[in-house]
Amino acid sequence: MFDYACSRRQFLGLAGGIAAVAGLGLAGCGGGGTTATGSAAAEGSSLVGTVTYDGASSFQALVEAAAEQFMSENPDVSITGSGNGSGTGLTAVADGTVTIGNSDVFAETKLEADQCADLVDHEVAVVGMGPVVSLNVTVDDLTLEQLKGIFSGEITNWSEVGGEDADIYVMNRKSGSGTRATFEAAVFGAGEPESTFKGEAELDKSGDVVTQIGSTDNAISYLDFSHFDDTKFKAIKVNGVEPTSENVATNDFPIWATEHMYCKNDADEATTAFLEYMLSDDVQGSLVEEQGFIPVSSMTVVKDAEGNVTPKE
Repeated sequence: MFDYACSRRQFLGLAGGIAAVAGLGLAGCGGGGTTATGSAAAEGSSLVGTVTYDGASSFQALVEAAAEQFMSENPDVSITGSGNGSGTGLTAVADGTVTIGNSDVFAETKLEADQCADLVDHEVAVVGMGPVVSLNVTVDDLTLEQLKGIFSGEITNWSEVGGEDADIYVMNRKSGSGTRATFEAAVFGAGEPESTFKGEAELDKSGDVVTQIGSTDNAISYLDFSHFDDTKFKAIKVNGVEPTSENVATNDFPIWATEHMYCKNDADEATTAFLEYMLSDDVQGSLVEEQGFIPVSSMTVVKDAEGNVTPKE
C-alpha cells in the first residue's frame, strides 16, 4: 500500500475556528507543532520565501484569492502558480518543480507509490461538479445512465433524451484533469478505462470549457460549481437533483470531490505557513464559500480514494 504520508487526511471542523485545527494536530507539511494561529503573519514575524504551485484549474481562483490575502499580510512572500490540471500538479510537486500540487483527486490515483511516499495531503475544500449544456438545449435533467450514454458515444442526438432533434456536441477535458477524473468516476464508475470517455473536443482548462460552450449550440460538458454562469450555459439536474452545495453535502447530488493541496513533508517555511493559512478561519470561515466551494466541515459524508462515500464520523 501507499506510504502514510500520501494517505487521505480529514480536516474536520475547520470552519469552527483555528483552534479546531490545532486540536486535530494538523500542522504544515513538515509535521511540526505549529498551527494556523502560530503563523508568521499572526505573530508579526517576518516570513520570507517563494511558494509555487500547479494543478487543478477548478479551484485555482480560491488559491489565488487566499494567496492575495496571505501576501498582503506577508509582503516578503511571493506566491505564484498555474492551473494545468491535477495530474500535472501532482507530478510537479512530486518532482520538486513546484512546492504545492493542487488536485481534485487523491495523489495515489495519479502517481506511483514511490512518488507519493513523501507527500502530505491537505484537504482544503469540497467542490461540486455537474453537467452543463448550451443555452439552446431544452433538456434540464439527465440520469447518470443517460450521461454515461452521451459521454460514451452511445447517445448522439438530444431527441434520445427528451430534447430537440439535434446532434449532441460533447466537450471533454483532457486526460490528466482532476475534474474529468471526478466526473468520469461518478458517471462510469471507478476503474473504467479512459477510452470509454468520448468527446468531439478535449479542452485543457475549466475556463476553456466556459468559453467554448458559451459559443457553441447543442453542446454538453461538465464544470465545477464555481465556474457556473447561467448567462453563458445551463447547469442541469442529475437524477432529478439540483446541483447545489447543500445537495453535495449530503451526497444527494453525486458528483463532487475533495480539493487537495499536496506538498513535500520537508517543505519550506513559507509553503508550510501558506498551507496552514488555507486551513485557518480566514479562509475556511468565509473565503471558501465566497469562491463557490464547500467547507469540509459542512459535509455530512466523506469520500475515499476509491470513491467510496460513507457518513462522517
